[in-house]
Amino acid sequence: MTMTSSSLLDRAHDGDVIEPDQGDPAPKPQRRTFTIKYKNRIVDEYDALPKGGSERGALLRREALYSSHISEWRNQRDRADRPGTRARRSVEQVELDKLRKRNAKLEGELARTRLALEITGKAHALLEMLSESADTDKYSTK
Repeated sequence: MTMTSSSLLDRAHDGDVIEPDQGDPAPKPQRRTFTIKYKNRIVDEYDALPKGGSERGALLRREALYSSHISEWRNQRDRADRPGTRARRSVEQVELDKLRKRNAKLEGELARTRLALEITGKAHALLEMLSESADTDKYSTK
C-alpha cells in the first residue's frame, strides 16, 4: 500500500500517526532494578543447576537475564562477603564525609584567623606603648 501525503495527514488527524512537531509520545525507557535478595536468589538457583545443561539457559530466559548479570551479581556477592572490603557508601554517607571535611577546613581557617587577630591586637598594644613612651620622652627632655 502506498501512502500519500494526504492519507498520512488524514491518519495524523485520527491519532494513528504522530506529526513530527508533536514530539515523542513514548516515555523514556527505564532500566530494571533488582534487589539484593532477588540477585542472591537467582545466583544461588543458577549455581545449583548443572553446568552445561539447558536448565541454566532456561532460567536466564525465564527471568529475561543475561549470563553477564549472573557473573556480575556473583562478584558483588563475593566482594560483600570478603572481610576488609568496603560496601558502597550511601548518598547520605558521602554527603556527611564532605561536610566533615569542610567543617575541619573551616575550623582550621577560624583558628588561623583568631591567631592573626591576636597577633594584630598585641602589635597594636605594643605600638601604643611605644607611642606613649616616645611622647613621654619628648616631654621629659624639655
